[in-house]
Parts: sequence; structure tokens; C-alpha cells
Amino acid sequence: MSKKVEQSGLMEANARSGALVGRFDHALDPKKRFTIPSEWRALMGNPSYVYVMPDPSEPCLDLVPVAEMESRLEKMREKALFDPSANRALQTIGSVSELPSLDVQGRIRISDKLLQFANLTTTVAMLGSVRMIKLWNPKAVAPAEKVDQRALASALMEAGF
Repeated sequence: MSKKVEQSGLMEANARSGALVGRFDHALDPKKRFTIPSEWRALMGNPSYVYVMPDPSEPCLDLVPVAEMESRLEKMREKALFDPSANRALQTIGSVSELPSLDVQGRIRISDKLLQFANLTTTVAMLGSVRMIKLWNPKAVAPAEKVDQRALASALMEAGF
């Protein structure tokens, strides 16, 4: 097996087994870019792009790693090509989603439309959400130095820990 194939398999394994955890606040630069932390990029398999879409229930953006999105898209591909309800769902998802590229420093530029949706004007609070990264306006989430034990207990119960 070639070294390139081995590395590709290792990157895919990391992308599927790593948990995106923690919080990083990053300022938008003058071009409205921000950097995805190198630890998270490594867990995602050092992708050249990611999926970004508005969250369906909160005023934030969801940054979804390629491996996570591809596994979900595989399930949709099993449906009939001309299934009207599946096509409406995919059209809705596709029309509001983006595929921003990461530059060599791990920076991405999200469209103004999505930045406005999440009210991201100067700083992005990147919250690890295990399977994806939530992009929030820092004023809309609890301060990084606080731990809400009630919220944690509820989350652990909901997740089945």
C-alpha cells in the first residue's frame, strides 16, 4: 500500500473518530476571514474545504466536517433520484450552504449573507459540538470561563452519557 493511501486512510480515521471539543474565539481579519484551530483541522483530516450552513434552530452557523457531511449525504443518495420530498430537502439544504476553502493557514471566508445570519461582525466564538463546530457571536453565548453545571447535566442526560 502506498504512503499516500495510508495517510489518506489515517486522515479519514481521524475525521471519523475525533471529537471536536473546546472553545476558541477568533477575530475576523480585514477580509472577514478567521482561522480554524490546527487541532480541529487535524481531527477533521486537514480538509481543503468544509461545509457551512445556518443552524436550523439557533442564530449561529454550523461548520460540518467533510466526513460527517458525506456520511449523511450517502443516506440521501440511497433515495430515488427523482423523489420529490428528498429533492426539496436537498435543495433547501444546498441553497443555504457553502463550501468555503481553507487556505494554508487554516483560514476560511464565509459569505456576508451567512455572517449576517449569525451576527458575526468582529469575532467568532467557535464552540466544539463533538461532530461539528458551532460558530456564534461571542455575546450570544456564555463567557468562556463559566461552566453551567445544570446545562452540562442536561446535555449529558440527553446525549445518553
